[in-house]
Amino acid sequence: MAQGSFSAQVNAWVNAQPARMKAVRAEAAQRTVEIMQTPVAKGGRLRVDTGFLRASLVGTIGQGSFTPRDKPEGATSFSYDAGAINLVIAGAAPSDAITVGYVARYAAAREYGARGQPGDAFVRLASQQWQRVVSEVAAEAQTRAAR
Repeated sequence: MAQGSFSAQVNAWVNAQPARMKAVRAEAAQRTVEIMQTPVAKGGRLRVDTGFLRASLVGTIGQGSFTPRDKPEGATSFSYDAGAINLVIAGAAPSDAITVGYVARYAAAREYGARGQPGDAFVRLASQQWQRVVSEVAAEAQTRAAR
């Protein structure tokens, strides 16, 4: 996600209470991951064949180092469960770095391109939307609070 402190990226209303900041950050992070994970068939940039790449998304608080994995032999279908990523996000303080990444061995080739094929940029383009997503979530929270 974008560089810089999260508190510097949100408006004063969100910063006024730590609970607001944590809630806005968590929702913005989840939405950014959703953008990253949106399949091409649903308007996103992530190609889904067997679902292995999509299901290989992992997350951690702090700097992550993930070990690449190959698709298991004979497996033909994989499903993504956002629960594990959402738990990581929910457990992070606003000052914590949240690292998410794909462990499918071919993830970098899909992101950046390989063998003459262009990359899909599903991670980079989702990350570039971070500030817009934060602003939207903060505005929605402020509207809900005003009701």
